[in-house]
Amino acid sequence: MTEVILHQKTQKRLLPKLRFKEFDGEWIEKRLGEMSTGISYGIGAAATEFDGINKYLRITDIDEESREFKPNPLTSPEGESVDKYRLKEGDIVFARTGASVGKSYLYNKLDGILIYAGFLIKFHISKADPRFIYALTFKESYNKWVHVYSMRSGQPGLNAEEYKELKLNIPSLSEQQKIASFLSAVDNKIQQLTKKKELLEQYKKGVMQKLFSQEIRFKDKDGKGFPEWEENSFRDLYSFIPTNSLSRDKLNYESGFVYNIHYGDIHTKFKTAFVLKDEKVPFVNDEVNLSKIKSDSFCKNGDLVIADASEDYVDIGKTIELIDLEDEQVLAGLHTFLARPKTSKTTIGFFSILLQSWSMRKQIMVIAQGTKVLSLSTCRVGKLKLKLPVIQEQQKIAAFLSSIDTKIDGVNQQITQTQLFKKGLLQQMFV
Repeated sequence: MTEVILHQKTQKRLLPKLRFKEFDGEWIEKRLGEMSTGISYGIGAAATEFDGINKYLRITDIDEESREFKPNPLTSPEGESVDKYRLKEGDIVFARTGASVGKSYLYNKLDGILIYAGFLIKFHISKADPRFIYALTFKESYNKWVHVYSMRSGQPGLNAEEYKELKLNIPSLSEQQKIASFLSAVDNKIQQLTKKKELLEQYKKGVMQKLFSQEIRFKDKDGKGFPEWEENSFRDLYSFIPTNSLSRDKLNYESGFVYNIHYGDIHTKFKTAFVLKDEKVPFVNDEVNLSKIKSDSFCKNGDLVIADASEDYVDIGKTIELIDLEDEQVLAGLHTFLARPKTSKTTIGFFSILLQSWSMRKQIMVIAQGTKVLSLSTCRVGKLKLKLPVIQEQQKIAAFLSSIDTKIDGVNQQITQTQLFKKGLLQQMFV
């Protein structure tokens, strides 16, 4: 007799990899609509000056990374009939259109009276822990769902009916609460570290103002005051070296022999005190002919690389100082000026700090030209006036501010590590 073996179809069990020991049993799948009441679209009102009471919550007021309410500027909705759009505890709003579709915000009573705008959809979570449901919107699986279901012929979008169908795996209410409380503690840690970083940055800014206005002065090793600061023009101290105009498509991050500093990276990611090994710098593609570039055009330690174009005054003239290039070949590229010291009046680590001071920023904003895109010229930069202390005081200023930067970097690393820890928890504590 032929033996017949029946294979039953096995269903994937809904169990998390990491779990609190007092809980067991499988999670269940539910739709967002099953756990919600009071589903509605926001008010379609224009934003006006803040009235002192009603705060307007728009998509742009929800921070991309933290999802906290961070208005810039703080506004109120136009009109008087706004109470029906006031958020309550347990409410989550979802962005329904545009590049930020899927972005979520869980109402925090500490944010005050919030009126949600028309491009947001409110769900009041009544049959689950709102904090737990909100945490699920940080999972990669949620982002994938948003990407797939928001696809439109025009800009991406999701309506209330589609959000209702969002499938979520959930445990018992008590386990939801335990997970949510644990993640809230992690979020509080991130918030505390972020606040600490902001306070350090404010302290550094205040100290810089006092140092460069000479309200605060250092003394020499004998306790005596240093000489008065001496006024110089930029061209007295630095000479300009030719740069290249290679676009992004001529660069890569995989391999090469020559690095290239692009102005976009100065604006977005490079530290002011530039150390090559600490930065992700693209290479020039192998097929690019660099034979006509003179040896003097390669960057040297102590050089300044200045971004000569920007869409706003905040970043125009943003400068990095090349502290350590580790004997590698590095070029300054598109929309940059390369400035090289030509006297012994400057010390490495000081000048990029000086260019961040308010007195210098004001001068740079004055000489910037353009409407949609601002630009600088070497002629105008060369005329910048600056006051310079002696080398010994420069070194003391640079070392003091560098010590604050080290503390800020340390807090940044703690923030990153805690965020990675949270990301790991989201992967392992949820199904």
